[in-house]
Amino acid sequence: MTSVLSEAPEWMAVASTPPRRIAVRRRAGKGTPILWVGGFRSDMMSTKALTLDALAARLGHPMIRFDYAAHGESPGRFEEMTLSDWLFDTLTVIDTLGDTPPVIVGSSMGGWITLLAMRERHRSGKAPPKALVLIAPAVDFTEELMWKAFPDSVKQKILEEGVYHQPSAYGEPYPITKKFIEDGRNHLMFGAPITPHAPVHILQGMKDPDVPVAHMQRLLDHMPEADVGVSYVKEGDHRLSRPEDLEFLERVVERML
Repeated sequence: MTSVLSEAPEWMAVASTPPRRIAVRRRAGKGTPILWVGGFRSDMMSTKALTLDALAARLGHPMIRFDYAAHGESPGRFEEMTLSDWLFDTLTVIDTLGDTPPVIVGSSMGGWITLLAMRERHRSGKAPPKALVLIAPAVDFTEELMWKAFPDSVKQKILEEGVYHQPSAYGEPYPITKKFIEDGRNHLMFGAPITPHAPVHILQGMKDPDVPVAHMQRLLDHMPEADVGVSYVKEGDHRLSRPEDLEFLERVVERML
């Protein structure tokens, strides 16, 4: 069985206002597609995304991964984007998958966006996925892990100047805008039951400083009726990109296909 991975991305039109385009890479195959939904300021060339692409190639399954607007190869100004924009990008990509339910793998912010996308698709009467794999799902992170954690000086800067440049352990400081925080409040999920409309498996690093175990457990508390499995990675951090982490991710995704 053969599969194809283009060197250059294809460009997908997103019917936003104003219209934009995002970079997408597809791998041909048969059976259940794998869809990668990345994290905040991550992209489709990340270690985990490439690991899953290699898994799809080995198994002969289709794979699709993409960059949100202003991420990776997709154009746009990061400081102008919000969660609503990236949710719309994700819904646009899912709509191209046709009638075959995918296994959706959402990482960090991508876990939140995946759950939001499933809620929106259910409201629209669209088919659910086959399964969800959520890696350190950062549900409501704009409020719970950013805004509430910021000191008053940072909150004041965002409110008065409209932007704060957050230091990062993974690269250059990045802008957190008032627009981004306020938009996140339109998508908060904690406080009401969350129904994923598909079996879920969560991977959570026990030493994750960005999305702590307690935050993930709050998500579990909000999914009392869901079919959810959880794997705790004892020495795992937020990225879960060590060789043993990647091997475990492959096994989980393959089991869900």
